[in-house]
Amino acid sequence: MRFALKTRPEHQTWDELLALWEAADEYPLFESMWNWDHFYPLTGDLTGPNFEGWTMLAAMAQATRQIRIGCQVTGMPYRHPAVLANMAATVDIISGGRLELGLGAAWNQMECEAYGIPLPPLKERFDRFDEGIEAIIALLSQTVSNYDGTYVQLTNARCEPKPVQRPHPPITIGGNGRKRTLRTAARYASQWNGTAQDPAEYAELKEVLREHCAAVGRDFSEITCSILVRGAGEDLASLPETVATWRAAGADLMVLGLPLHAKPEYIGQLAAALEPLA
Repeated sequence: MRFALKTRPEHQTWDELLALWEAADEYPLFESMWNWDHFYPLTGDLTGPNFEGWTMLAAMAQATRQIRIGCQVTGMPYRHPAVLANMAATVDIISGGRLELGLGAAWNQMECEAYGIPLPPLKERFDRFDEGIEAIIALLSQTVSNYDGTYVQLTNARCEPKPVQRPHPPITIGGNGRKRTLRTAARYASQWNGTAQDPAEYAELKEVLREHCAAVGRDFSEITCSILVRGAGEDLASLPETVATWRAAGADLMVLGLPLHAKPEYIGQLAAALEPLA
């Protein structure tokens, strides 16, 4: 099993978050560190503080040296795909080529309504998602991009400077949708991040992804299958059982959601507990 960490940028101070990311950077066991792309908290007091994901990533890219960084996952409706492509290229350069480009179709109706951001019905949302990914890949990998989609248009469009990682940073697609999300992951993802908390359901979703890969002619082994496990590290003694459960379900990479207000020394405790299970 491989391991990564995720911080919740809600209800915490910048100093708390920065200390965690700097601490995680000291342990090669943790291959990547993630935040989320929301504007409101998801737990507790929904009127409380929550840091914006991509500006946070840019700062963490400068504050760290070896750990890969990403947003799990970026809501496509929140930013025009061309703007997001330029953001991704910039953060990849700041990090020296350590960006994981996490993408999702988005779901949070409350914050979209609060900000006046359209959140279309599911079919249109996923049509836009697919077009957005294609446009982003084109901008990051081609000198000049033209794209004539139903929702996204590019005309002699440039994205300069290009990212360090070529042809583009690896794409992580998050979500459990069997028809659209997993089909899109089969086409574009280097990593699929599932959030199903039932190991049996996760195993089923992985087989659906395998079927989509076969349908589009993709080598399934090229895709890392990761699972976000919330609260997994709160009881260090239970970690061996938790890791064994998700390994049996087919996860290649476990992303451990860190508790609120975790201290930097907690990262070292996690690393010591997980090292024999890697």
